[in-house]
Amino acid sequence: MPRILGVDVPNDKPAWVALTYIYGVGPTSSHKILKELGLNETTRARDISDEDMARIATHIEKNYIVEGYLRRQVQQNIARLKNIACYRGLRHRRGLPVRGQRTKCNARTRKGPKKTMAGKKK
Repeated sequence: MPRILGVDVPNDKPAWVALTYIYGVGPTSSHKILKELGLNETTRARDISDEDMARIATHIEKNYIVEGYLRRQVQQNIARLKNIACYRGLRHRRGLPVRGQRTKCNARTRKGPKKTMAGKKK
């Protein structure tokens, strides 16, 4: 199992899919990275040589914000919204949908399981 930037990427997946296991690298970015380095996208991750893995790692490290630094940056952005008490920050604080979704009948992912209220029906 090859390691790129501290992340174990799966052996049996194509190279472009294996790169998406790195936080901050999606399908579009992985295709772009492999094209810029001149590597075949459909090659399995186990068949990529160690020097090519090193090239991929240095390219990603130089040109993209990934993994721990990106996670920290996202958390700092959310904390900033909470501190300035803007609408989005309040929604984060209350655990409700942030991007304008309705909450009357959906939003179970953000609100959690239903809490049944006694005596509501009349």
